[in-house]
Amino acid sequence: MRTYTLAEMKDEFIGKVGTKERDEYEYELRMEVLGKMIKAARKERHLTQEQLGELVGVKKAQISKLESSANSATIDTILKVFKALKAEINFNVKLENNFVKLA
Repeated sequence: MRTYTLAEMKDEFIGKVGTKERDEYEYELRMEVLGKMIKAARKERHLTQEQLGELVGVKKAQISKLESSANSATIDTILKVFKALKAEINFNVKLENNFVKLA
């Protein structure tokens, strides 16, 4: 019986890297992970969704939506949420094989 790697399965059932389908899948996955990170940080700070919403200036429903998938949020909202959570965020931008660094 042949075994397959996760990468092989993704290539077969979602599409090869660089295809529209694969890019959309990877984007959704990253947004889901980001939402889970926000939820974990909120719980670590012992805040309800309503309390976090008040700190950020949005309604509880928007925090709930953000935690389930961050794909509908603006980067500004995401930054405000992490600031309210007193969380440090790091972004990496990679062009080809080089990371872009801000001076």
